[in-house]
Amino acid sequence: MQNRYFIALIPPQEICEQVTGFKKDIAQNYNSHKALRVIPHITLKTPFHLEEKEHSLLIQWFHNISFNINKFELGLNRFGCFNNSKAPVIYVQPEYSTQLLSVQQSIIKQFSQAFPNTQIQFHDNDYHPHMTIGYRDLIYPEFEKAWAVYKNKPYRVQFEVQGIYLLQHDSKQWNIIAEHLLEE
Repeated sequence: MQNRYFIALIPPQEICEQVTGFKKDIAQNYNSHKALRVIPHITLKTPFHLEEKEHSLLIQWFHNISFNINKFELGLNRFGCFNNSKAPVIYVQPEYSTQLLSVQQSIIKQFSQAFPNTQIQFHDNDYHPHMTIGYRDLIYPEFEKAWAVYKNKPYRVQFEVQGIYLLQHDSKQWNIIAEHLLEE
């Protein structure tokens, strides 16, 4: 049996609550509920499958990841979208951050070395950080209505990135199973 995982940056609780508010608005007003199934996050390593027997190896690898970066500030500024008629996405837009890009690239490099039989996805190498608030079940006509509201909606917040998280899917939702704190 295979387990499904992904690696993400998760903002502080207060910001999670704000972003969940946007997700609820998208669900209630634009009939897109899928984003509510997962805690607000910025993906660092897209979802992947590993055999159940590799679970403890993954946990060990995750705790031993090394970064040449300490805790850092990250801003979220307004909203963005992937305007794709078949799979539109609306998200909270992170500000450009060399530290975020460095952490993500380091994770992908170390993951591919530790798990060479697990394919690295296109989006792992063509990285566009975002915090999704509407996707998957967001049909294009509803996306257009939602984007008309969100494209000019103000939202700006900053927080300290203190760590990264490993999440596992339990067939219903994603759960945090490990945390890797960054140095001071």
